[in-house]
Amino acid sequence: MATMYGDTRGNRYDNSQPESVVVLGATGSIGVNTLDIIARHHERYRIFALTGYSQIERLKQQCLVFKPVYAVVGQEQEAKLLRAALQDQGSKTQVLFGPQALIDVCEAPAVSTVVAAIVGAAGLLPTMAAVKQGKKVLLANKESLVMAGSLFMQAVQKHKAKLLPVDSEHNAIFQCLPEHFESLDDAGISRILLTGSGGPFRLHDHAALQSITPAQACAHPNWDMGKKISVDSATMMNKGLEFIEACWLFGARSEQIEIVVHPQSIVHSMVEYNDGSVLCQMGMPDMRTPIANCLSWPRRIESGVERLDFTRLAHLEFHAPDFERFPCLQLAIEAINCGGTAPAIVNAANEVAVAAFLDNKIRFLDIARVVAEVVSVQSSSEPTCIDEVIAADSEARERSSHFIASIH
Repeated sequence: MATMYGDTRGNRYDNSQPESVVVLGATGSIGVNTLDIIARHHERYRIFALTGYSQIERLKQQCLVFKPVYAVVGQEQEAKLLRAALQDQGSKTQVLFGPQALIDVCEAPAVSTVVAAIVGAAGLLPTMAAVKQGKKVLLANKESLVMAGSLFMQAVQKHKAKLLPVDSEHNAIFQCLPEHFESLDDAGISRILLTGSGGPFRLHDHAALQSITPAQACAHPNWDMGKKISVDSATMMNKGLEFIEACWLFGARSEQIEIVVHPQSIVHSMVEYNDGSVLCQMGMPDMRTPIANCLSWPRRIESGVERLDFTRLAHLEFHAPDFERFPCLQLAIEAINCGGTAPAIVNAANEVAVAAFLDNKIRFLDIARVVAEVVSVQSSSEPTCIDEVIAADSEARERSSHFIASIH
């Protein structure tokens, strides 16, 4: 497995020119937190493009504040509405729309940094475009690696992109690695301990999970996230996808990664070395910490995050995950062990199932049923190009929709 491009570490920030940044998914949680940090350090960063899908009013306000060259939305009608609204305010931001526009702004020569924060499979192609242009990519779109891990990491190496993980767990691992990391074995690392809160239903009886509502599933006890990722946290599929992502980011075999349930979300992940040392990264559950770390690497900048007060920490718990309660976690781990397009299939089936659950078409426990059904009947041959990944994704979505219709 390929690992992160080595030149990510040891680079020195050139403060002669501000970094030109594209924020993919600017209106989501990661995007909003990214812009909060950039606003605190406006001398270091300028926004080249902001993209959003459904929250057009929020995108408009962001454009008025940060004055990007471009704004990108999903559909032509939304582009017309946003363009007119910005023009009324005297804004010079140009409004584009569609998947190709996302790719175009990522490939622009003026851009140095791309924050990949689009949720789901939709983020794969623009993120890959940024990688192929050798950009500095702040990866919050875990689906890019889940769907096309081998192809993605090969592209990072080939085009000398700088890949920095934004997910709090992977960023914590990144911070605990030695400066010139090449591989776990060379670094003397025995295992990665990937922590997760266990979500809102960690202590629920299995029978009670059948009646869980979307509102309950979206009420995460520690993190403020969008609906899709909140449901993924509730099923622990999010931790399963992060398990797959960690395998690709750090060149790890599945047996080198252990998932640990940590309800307080203070220890964000750990790295154990052969000599028995365990390094961990700790902090408040606030995504501005890993975002700031990636934006400013290898320096450190103020993020606005509340400081951790150890005198107020009553206790920190660590538990083994319950695979029976959270079958989605097991399905994701089995997918990376299976290889090929199996992770892409699991991801696609989960996206369709979560959307159906949020739309009250299936029950909470049906999410795992859908994923298990789809991954059991699909091929998992190794993809040789992105088109094959997209094809596997599309077929899995179609099968998922058919199965949901049958149980609905």
